Amino acid sequence: MTSPGQDLLTITRRPDTVFASGQGAWLTDEGGKRHLDLVQGWAVNSLGHSPALITEALLRQSQRLLNPSPAYYNRPLLDLAARLVGLSCFDRVFLASSGAEANEGAVKLARRWGSRMRGGAHEVIGFEQGFHGRTLAMMSASGKPGWSEIYPPMPTGFAKARLNDLASVERAMSPRTVAVMIEFVQGEAGVVMADPGFVRELRALTAERGVLLIADEVQTGIGRCGAAFAYELFGIEPDIMTLAKGLGGGVPLAALLCKEALNCFQPGDQGGTFCGNPLMAAVGLAVVDEICRADFLAGVRERAAQLSAGLRAISRDHALQGERGLGLLRALVLPADCADQVVAAAQALAPVGLLLNAPRPNLLRLMPALNISAAEVDEGLALLRRALAEVLG
Repeated sequence: MTSPGQDLLTITRRPDTVFASGQGAWLTDEGGKRHLDLVQGWAVNSLGHSPALITEALLRQSQRLLNPSPAYYNRPLLDLAARLVGLSCFDRVFLASSGAEANEGAVKLARRWGSRMRGGAHEVIGFEQGFHGRTLAMMSASGKPGWSEIYPPMPTGFAKARLNDLASVERAMSPRTVAVMIEFVQGEAGVVMADPGFVRELRALTAERGVLLIADEVQTGIGRCGAAFAYELFGIEPDIMTLAKGLGGGVPLAALLCKEALNCFQPGDQGGTFCGNPLMAAVGLAVVDEICRADFLAGVRERAAQLSAGLRAISRDHALQGERGLGLLRALVLPADCADQVVAAAQALAPVGLLLNAPRPNLLRLMPALNISAAEVDEGLALLRRALAEVLG
């Protein structure tokens, strides 16, 4: 029997499992085995698998209008933009399809502003271990080790500083600097948090130097951290913010938001065939309306506290290195480079499996649906204990 995927371009190592359906916190494979999913498409399925809310929004909008082109307004585009402005500190919105596209748009906007207001300043400072997407420019903006060697020559104009080290940001600044781009939680680095004091000092420094602050909230935005946007938890306002992943709840949708003073694109400067299409915008509006209610966000914080406490107990019982995170974006640090073995053991559990993510060799990342139940959190923790026992003894 041949393995699945023989017709696909090789881009990652996948287990042979083929998933057929999903509901809420659970995925079911073609063999009928159920898996409790604590990955959820890398924090994409903010309301779990196949929520009725998204199904209904897709069906309703698909019967009305799919894509009149970005050259015209459509009602879901306008309504979602207004909703995001109303929820945030921003004044303008551009809708796109992926986080990398939104982040690239943020860099374009900053450079357009720099060309007009800062004498051609164009360089963007990012952070070591940061991740902003997989386009060539966003790979250069990211601080992932080794990425500069995969597709040379890489786009230039991106400097690097160290997270939580303000002096390193100051050293990276020059008259060419137009913006600093930060993730408040570096997900791909292993759920590494920015220190709130550092973020406040960074905001003060950028404001003093006339440099923009870009918040990459592709993974942390739309309720993931227990607030509508993570920047709220750090007590600052960025100049530009990007969203994706949980914004669409599983469909391809992203957003670039900015203050009015940065609304400097000229017609033709930015666009895209699918940008702001009503089908995805209708889903995004339904998702945002559901997640950004005060009672829903309170539930996220409750489940986050439950998950964090459970991970701390596991860490104590197995003599691990601890857990960390913000909201329902958490990591468990292992005592050795055995994360891949734990992921495989967890999926192989019977009668039900557990899906985990290992962004680092010694670390597990957990990104459950934001509406996961207390009972499902407890079941996930129990399954995780079993997988750790198999690997660690």
